[in-house]
Amino acid sequence: MTVGRHGTEVPVPLVPGRMGAHTSCLLQKLGQVIFRLLEGELAELGLRVRHYSVIGSLLDRGPMSQQDICSYLRIDSATMVATIDDLERLGLVQRKRRDGDRRSYVVSITPEGEQATERIDRLMQRLDDELLADITGPQRRQLSHVAGKLSAGPTLTAAYDGIRGS
Repeated sequence: MTVGRHGTEVPVPLVPGRMGAHTSCLLQKLGQVIFRLLEGELAELGLRVRHYSVIGSLLDRGPMSQQDICSYLRIDSATMVATIDDLERLGLVQRKRRDGDRRSYVVSITPEGEQATERIDRLMQRLDDELLADITGPQRRQLSHVAGKLSAGPTLTAAYDGIRGS
């Protein structure tokens, strides 16, 4: 906190000064802050954001090979193996060898994983409401729309895939 012109305390912005004039800096810091807050909430369930990414993807797309999940989520294979190990240990996914290719595994969500995803979706909605309380409903929808366009657009996906070597 800092003291404003009229002697009242005002919060110091997460991205102060000249960095706050750059949308990329704002997005980076906001993403970092929200990620840490989400991780803290999910930790109470014994989960992390990456766990939610995997079980959510399996619920959306159906069973997939570990490699397909890696590609879809842009997660490296070592992290994916550890993530699936965690989820399997928690009973949220099951991993089976692919028919005809004993080197490949197919991962599918369990009924417990579906229930966990529903709980996490409710948690995420609550956090959206709490963490985005400084903007109106229409602004939230607009923010979601713009962020979705950036996420699905060719510019950032190509740049990120390029530095990852994908």
